[in-house]
Amino acid sequence: MLFRRKKNRPAAPVRTADPTSPPADDELTARPSTQFLKGDASEDRRSVQVLLDAIARVSESRDLESLLGYVVDKSIEATGAERGFLVMLDGDGEQVVRVGRQRGESDIDGEIKYSTSVVRRVLEEDAPMRTTVQSDAEALELGASVFDLKLRAVMCVPLTPEAEGDGPRPDGAGLERGALYVDSKAATREFNDEDLSLFHALAQHIAIALENARLNMQSLEKAKLEQSLEIASEIQSGLMPKIPDGVPGFDVYGWYRSAEHASGDFYDFVKTKDGRLAVVVGDVSGHGIGPALITATAQASLRSYVKVLSDPGSVFTMLNQDLTERMDDGMFLTLFMALLGKDGHVDVLNAGHTPPLLWRSATQTIESIAGSGPALGMMDDFEYDGVESFTLEPGDTLLAFTDGLVEARHPSRPDRMFDESGVRAELTERARVGASAAELTEGVVQNVLEFTGGYREDDMTIVAARRS
Repeated sequence: MLFRRKKNRPAAPVRTADPTSPPADDELTARPSTQFLKGDASEDRRSVQVLLDAIARVSESRDLESLLGYVVDKSIEATGAERGFLVMLDGDGEQVVRVGRQRGESDIDGEIKYSTSVVRRVLEEDAPMRTTVQSDAEALELGASVFDLKLRAVMCVPLTPEAEGDGPRPDGAGLERGALYVDSKAATREFNDEDLSLFHALAQHIAIALENARLNMQSLEKAKLEQSLEIASEIQSGLMPKIPDGVPGFDVYGWYRSAEHASGDFYDFVKTKDGRLAVVVGDVSGHGIGPALITATAQASLRSYVKVLSDPGSVFTMLNQDLTERMDDGMFLTLFMALLGKDGHVDVLNAGHTPPLLWRSATQTIESIAGSGPALGMMDDFEYDGVESFTLEPGDTLLAFTDGLVEARHPSRPDRMFDESGVRAELTERARVGASAAELTEGVVQNVLEFTGGYREDDMTIVAARRS
């Protein structure tokens, strides 16, 4: 059931005939009673049938607009009114006529006029209102429209069921609250308590229809979003490079997993114009679709620059200038690149990235490669020139990774992280026995996921390059 009554909510009064004078005690009642039967068998049978038809239409209808028109028509018919309106408030609080109908089940021709002041009062007070206008003075008190249209009977109820949950109301146009309104110019027509009760019941069915539409819209949007995220994940997976085979002098491997559908991390292997292999690991701040878009842009630009520029500093400088124009304030890209030569010579540049580790086989020790500049996107005019060079001897291994691994948290002890010490321990154990790049990478990943119980709070990426 979509609607329930909230506890301890005070009863809302029903305004009756003369709004200018204090209502008598017998004119103030709780919310419209459910008693809409009049004691006349034929009239009561007709009223019950109206409600049953409305319930059936709300349950079966898939066309919201025709359903709303039907309920407004039934409101006119059931109350003996001449016109009926479904009025909603837009995001700015302005009244918008969603449905306007007249007796005979037809749309209202020409300019639509009704008592906006009555609707406003009903919505402000969240209370039903019915009134019979006995004089022009009373009409003016109710609003200029009542006087101009020569209305003699007006009835209005808010669409305010106690719904489960909060949030904007339905319908694709940003409309949130509304009211069901009927009026008549006939001097002989007076709306009574039974009319108001039946009218209120019909209003609740409109509210249910709108709520159903909202929930259906949410369901469809959620399904579309999930489908879009799945597509984004597949596209990003397709952008990740294949692990290159037969790299002269090196054994390389890479792995990544996103915390959500799309990742802000990436790795890449790119051949340069002078025959070296560029090993790249990057991490855009945050995770999800936004960072993933920056990741795709950075990866594409980086590939282009690496193929025409041999200096890592020039590559980073150009990429930084490109990204600062596209990235929002507070977003940045940490980036590490190593250029591997066939003879074991390596040029590296670290722009704010988690320090990669270097296993030295001869000494059985680990070195760390510190940063040589800020992350990309933080300073648009920064010149990256802190390239570090060294040689990898046979058995030496370079391991680059994102902070998602070292900052991975233990499920029962959130203050405890896997930390760089965990990566160092696994690197030492695996590299000491001559593990391949794939074995080393998968060993680190397995230990991290066991440490976290399989939960990934952040994107994770790791790349290994072992001198063979």
